[in-house]
Amino acid sequence: MHAGRVAVLVPGSDTSLDTYPRFHRAAEALYEAANRGPGPRTAVVAWLGYRTPGTVSTTVATTTRADEAAPQLQALVGKLHALAPAGARLSLVCHSYGSVVCGRAARGLDDVADIALVGSPGTGADDVAALGTRARVWAARGGDDWVADVPHVRVDLLLATVGLGTDPVSRAFGARVFDAGPADHSGYFTPGSAALANLARITRGETSEVTRG
Repeated sequence: MHAGRVAVLVPGSDTSLDTYPRFHRAAEALYEAANRGPGPRTAVVAWLGYRTPGTVSTTVATTTRADEAAPQLQALVGKLHALAPAGARLSLVCHSYGSVVCGRAARGLDDVADIALVGSPGTGADDVAALGTRARVWAARGGDDWVADVPHVRVDLLLATVGLGTDPVSRAFGARVFDAGPADHSGYFTPGSAALANLARITRGETSEVTRG
C-alpha cells in the first residue's frame, strides 16, 4: 500500500453482499472526493466485516452486533497500519449503526487520527471521553435524516445493552459537529454534497477546512 491516507468506511444496518453495490458506490464517492487536488493519495477501504443488523429489528437497538464486530475492526486497522507507509493517516468513517461499531472499537484504535460519525443513532457511550480514544471524534446529521427521531437512551440489562446512548451531535456528547447540509439517512455520500465534502476534508486531515454544524 502506497497511500499516505487511509479511510475505512464502516457501514450500518441492512448492508450485506446483496446490497454491497450501494455500499461500494458510497466508498467510490468518498475516494473521488478525497483525491481531488494535490497531496498524498487517499485509499478508501469499504469494510463489510460484520453481520449488520436489520433496520427493522430488535438487534439494531442493542450494541450486541457492534460488540461482536469491534475486535474485527480493530484487527483490520492494525493490519492497515502495518501495511501503510510510515506516517500515514488513518481515519474511520462510520455510517448509521456503523458508528456503534466504531464506538465499541475506539478504545483499541490508537493508530486512528479521526473518527467521523454520520447518521448515528448513538455509539453506546455517554460522551466522547467514554470512548477512550485519542482520535478526534466528529459527528454530523443531515437535515432530512430520520435518525433524529430515534430516542437517545441506554439501559444495561443482564444479557444486552438496550439503546445506544447520547446523541452524537448533542453538546453533551462532545464531538466536533460538522455540516451535513440537508442529507437524508442515505445521502451523506452524495457527490457534490456538503456532507461528502467535509468527510473528504476529514480523511485528508484538512480539519481547519471542515465547515462546522
